[in-house]
Amino acid sequence: MTPALRREVGLAGAVLLGLGSILGTGVFVGIGLAGGIAGSMVVVAIVFAGGLAFCNAASSAQLAAKHPVSGGTYEYGILLLGPRIGFVAGWMFLCAKSASAATAALGFASHLFHASVIRNEQWVMPVAIVAVILVTVVVAMGIRRANLVNSIIVSITIGGLLAFVAVGFSWMSGPNGDSIDPIVDGASAFSIRDGGVGLLEATALMFVAYTGYGRIATLGEEVRSPRTTIPWAIGVTLVVSAMLYLLVAVVAIGLLGTEGLAAVTAATAAPLEVAATMLETPWVRWVVAIAAVTAMLGVLLNLVLGLSRVAFAMGRRGDLPSGVATVRESTGTPIVAVILVGAVILGLVTIGSVRTTWSFSAFTVLVYYGITNFAALRLAPRDRFLPRGLAWLGLLGCGFLAFWVDWRIWTIGLAVIAAGLLWRWGFRRRRA
Repeated sequence: MTPALRREVGLAGAVLLGLGSILGTGVFVGIGLAGGIAGSMVVVAIVFAGGLAFCNAASSAQLAAKHPVSGGTYEYGILLLGPRIGFVAGWMFLCAKSASAATAALGFASHLFHASVIRNEQWVMPVAIVAVILVTVVVAMGIRRANLVNSIIVSITIGGLLAFVAVGFSWMSGPNGDSIDPIVDGASAFSIRDGGVGLLEATALMFVAYTGYGRIATLGEEVRSPRTTIPWAIGVTLVVSAMLYLLVAVVAIGLLGTEGLAAVTAATAAPLEVAATMLETPWVRWVVAIAAVTAMLGVLLNLVLGLSRVAFAMGRRGDLPSGVATVRESTGTPIVAVILVGAVILGLVTIGSVRTTWSFSAFTVLVYYGITNFAALRLAPRDRFLPRGLAWLGLLGCGFLAFWVDWRIWTIGLAVIAAGLLWRWGFRRRRA
């Protein structure tokens, strides 16, 4: 009997899972990184990245509606493009998102200490390890409990961001706002960067900040009424996250200026908290600090969920040991996949800088969603409910932006793809 998961997630739960995946390092770190590259044109980069994300989301929604199974683009690639291309999608997802999960765990610990009176950096790694273990336990308890915990986390995060935006706009519209570096003045930063190269690189980095919506498709086997729930959930998630990104970026630049935001992002793991200290309302800093902590925890939770489902699908297909596809009957959880993913993240907790990890994630997810769009182009007309041109735009946009990331990063990315294909060949040969 083929292992299968339970359909226990409704529309609201799917939207919250998507938001929990998106509203993390993207809003608390990604905006600062992109702002350091493109200046105030980061606002344009957010819009461009959102447009590309919409094209990719259209492809993901149609594919997930037609093939509502765990694994996301890994499964779509196998079904519509062939086993090797599907494997590349799954392999890149596992490599990139495992590193991202380790970064989220360290980010959670860093923000936790930054928000407290304790400033002992030696405790960051142990706390990150404890966070990974606890999140792994929550995910192992089943999708229903994981979704409940995620709902609480996301509610706190969104509340903190809305408080920052509301107080920030109030401050900017008052007498203090006269001294703020206007957003439009940041266009000079754009002109300095080789005729738009900065904008393109910033767009590629901000695209990563949207890709959490794919978690909804990755969990397609656990969503109720997937043909209607998944498209609606992806659409709502994208709209809400895009609006929050734009509002937060405008306020952060308004408070710190473009150069100030870039400098703060380079110097600290909590740029929004620094921006919040500019306000005359002291409690906002603490609200933003708490939101940052919960956001990182939410990203970690959703990454463990998504990674375990892709690993489960790869085990079921024979691209990982078959034991990875084991499902615990009492909870409907791919228990071995969850434990495996937790162990890998623990091993990666000490690796890489945020900038390096973020750039690597940008390249890998652009490859991943390039495959998503390619697979969507192979859907039969009767299985499409959105124009085919959106998939072409998504494919061309992903292919174009992937190589605007630092050349050393995409060179490593290509080497990782080659290593994965070589591993797959050897693994399948031994099994045969």
